[in-house]
Amino acid sequence: MRNVTLSADEDLIEKARSAARAQRTTLNEAFRKWLVEFTASEGDSERFNALMRSLEGVEAGRRFTREELNER
Repeated sequence: MRNVTLSADEDLIEKARSAARAQRTTLNEAFRKWLVEFTASEGDSERFNALMRSLEGVEAGRRFTREELNER
């Protein structure tokens, strides 16, 4: 595992540490989790495109009216 040095406001770091303690984790572990989530979003568009390609042949069975399409 590689070490990373970050700079941040002291008060913000203390608040982050308190928040991590409240979640029964450490600031390092919270950062690692955030880093995984942050980098995972880069692949979201490719997963979406793959899903759309896999659904190209799906037919709804009929055409929907404008009112039906706009129902919430």
